[in-house]
Amino acid sequence: MLSARGRTLRPKFRDDYVAWTKRVVESSSIDADMVFVGYGVQAPEFDWDDFKSMDVKGKVLVVLVNDPPLEDTKVFGGPAMTYYGRWTYKFEKAAELGAAGCFIIHQTDRAGYPWEVVRNSWSSENFDLATPGKNMHRAAIEGWITGEEAHALFRLTGKDLEALKKAAATREFKPVPLGVRAKLTVRNTLRSVESNNVIAKLEGSDPQLKKELVMYCAHWDHFGVGPEVKGDKIYNGAKDNASGTAALIEMARAFKQLKTPPRRSLLFLAVTGEEQGLLGSRYYAEHPLYALAQTAAVINMDAPNVLGQTGDIVMIGRGSSTLDELVDEVARSQGRTVKSDPEPEKGFFYRSDHFEFAKKGVPAFYPGSGVEYLGKPAGWGLEMRQQYTREDYHKPSDTIKEYWNLSGLVRDCQLFFLVGYRIATDARTPEWKSGAEFKAARDASLKQKPAANQ
Repeated sequence: MLSARGRTLRPKFRDDYVAWTKRVVESSSIDADMVFVGYGVQAPEFDWDDFKSMDVKGKVLVVLVNDPPLEDTKVFGGPAMTYYGRWTYKFEKAAELGAAGCFIIHQTDRAGYPWEVVRNSWSSENFDLATPGKNMHRAAIEGWITGEEAHALFRLTGKDLEALKKAAATREFKPVPLGVRAKLTVRNTLRSVESNNVIAKLEGSDPQLKKELVMYCAHWDHFGVGPEVKGDKIYNGAKDNASGTAALIEMARAFKQLKTPPRRSLLFLAVTGEEQGLLGSRYYAEHPLYALAQTAAVINMDAPNVLGQTGDIVMIGRGSSTLDELVDEVARSQGRTVKSDPEPEKGFFYRSDHFEFAKKGVPAFYPGSGVEYLGKPAGWGLEMRQQYTREDYHKPSDTIKEYWNLSGLVRDCQLFFLVGYRIATDARTPEWKSGAEFKAARDASLKQKPAANQ
């Protein structure tokens, strides 16, 4: 319930908002004042602070999704989303500052997916890694509200949300107390679940370099049974990510058939819990079987191309590591070009398993589907990508379609194989380029000695 100036607003769960608690408790509540904090960002490297020293401890924060939209491309990556724009950052920052709760205002264009994705992802059973502190450091309540409900909330306060959005896109923005009291209780049914990452290793042929590894990964999970959509509750995950899991198995099969393995060892990691917040990859990154400092690179296959052959390949995160040049060379050998993400505002680099390894410093290759489909008109590939996001992404309708053409996936897998093979045979290892946000983590990890059993 939201109350202000003698009036109340009672948003409807799933239709107007979703909310949950990451605390491992049977119930969690908020009864606190709401504060609009713009984009909820503290980025000293960009001289940006949306909080301006305001004490928000015990408050319920209302934040905008994505980065502040600026014309200056040197701040927050221009049109490309940075980690500051990800919903995970918003909740992490709220917890860090001691907020009681945090709600993100949904916008389809800024989030990169429609409200149905948020609703289906967060209105049923959710999981997290078990922690000794039972996640009590997190805000008591986290959630999203629809854009329409956000406008209703701000009208309740007598404030103009659109005007405040404009103000939030400036360094001068200061937090705005809304004069609204938010009351909400979340009740949980708790259960412990064990799920597994699955890993295989092919040892390299070089006596020294075999201590280093090239990792291929894909997440094997989807949503299973979830909220009903058009009479269907089974979330099949055919593209996301049965296709990537199949590609992972074929990578292992292909490397196993080589007469002589590459110089470096190969890891094939099928991770669990990606759809719950990259849980499996996060767990492995925190408890690696093989030192991440000795992991030369990770190649992540998540929802790859199933629509046919393309004259290009998309490299998400292009420009940040020396993998750029290697991928360019392999693509040229196929008569293809490499392009940057055509939808950089959606922040795909921060939304899949390779990100957990990149945060620890491991150079990452995250390929996306090309957009120049052979025999198709210009714009068809991007249109189909957007159609998938709109109609099938995180919905029961993510099934094998009659129009699928796996010849493109075969060609892409050949590229993935060759990239990994080149990394596994070259004496040099990939590196983050100067200015890359993960370079410092890599430099620090390389100074550490590997574990005794590595």
